[in-house]
Amino acid sequence: MTWLARLRFLRGTPLDIFGRTNERRTERRLIVEYEAMIGEILTGLRADNWSLATRLAAIPEMISGYGHVKAPNLEEATTLRDQLLGEWCHPGSGLPEAAE
Repeated sequence: MTWLARLRFLRGTPLDIFGRTNERRTERRLIVEYEAMIGEILTGLRADNWSLATRLAAIPEMISGYGHVKAPNLEEATTLRDQLLGEWCHPGSGLPEAAE
């Protein structure tokens, strides 16, 4: 494995063979989507939607595991994100807040 560590400089380059997998492409896409979502949240953040903003920002914590373990977590997180973004765009649509 030490030879693999020596090739670390290839990460993120066209020669990164592991970066071309579907899972890695999905991870990179999720990062871009998350950054865009946070930007949208920051522009509309107010005291009355703070709780919803923190719930949206915490969604990536739901996505864990590798391969077949990660897939259902990603699907669940995507569904929740879509629901919460719907509430963000249309406040008062009836999505209940979680008790903390």
